[in-house]
Order: sequence, then C-alpha cells, then structure tokens
Amino acid sequence: MTSVTFSLVALDCQNPAALAEFYQGVLGGGISHDYEDWWVLREPGGARIAFQRAPGHRAPDWPRADSNSQQAHLDFEVADMAAAQEKVLALGATALDLDDDGGKRGFRVYADPAGHPFCLCRAA
Repeated sequence: MTSVTFSLVALDCQNPAALAEFYQGVLGGGISHDYEDWWVLREPGGARIAFQRAPGHRAPDWPRADSNSQQAHLDFEVADMAAAQEKVLALGATALDLDDDGGKRGFRVYADPAGHPFCLCRAA
C-alpha cells in the first residue's frame, strides 16, 4: 500500500506575501517563497500553509453553502481566547461571529485579510 503523508494547506488570495505575513503574526514560524505567486509559512510545529496568488480572487461569504461558500476554513487552538482575539484583530482579522454563548461554545469565527474564515478554538 502506498504511504500518504499530509503536506500543506494552500489558500488562494490576491496578495500571498501579505497573507503569509498575517499568518506568521498569528502563528510565528518562517516564510519562504520560490515564486512571487507562491509563499509558504512553516509554523514552529512543522505544519505548512501556502498562499497562492489567484488574480480576481473573491473572498468567500460566510456562512453560506451556495455559489460562494467558504469551501474550507482553518481552526487554531488557543489557551487564552481574549488574548488570541486581541492579537488576530490587531493583525488585521475581521470578526465574523464572536457569540460564543458566554464561553459555552468553544470557538469564535474571524476572517483573515483576504476574507478566508478561520476559528479560534478554546484548547481542551
């Protein structure tokens, strides 16, 4: 049987350098790029997120499941929700759904500067 190993997640955007820098601010790690249209962030734990230039990229509408659905989103576990929220908003994220029912729901939803939804999730 052939072995399959996860490699990375790639996000389309109009400005891959700027989006890579946003996620570097959120996660830390190092950025590399071989082409102007393809940037990669390797976060300290080893996971990689790639950012690919897609001219005419349109941010997904959240939450929808029709012709402009979110298609995918990223989840990030955090120990301190308030501190993590302050950080991502300062880096340029947009709040989409902060109603976590007084902490009962373990996540809050944001959009990165290119409009991709992502969640901050309370670490278990």
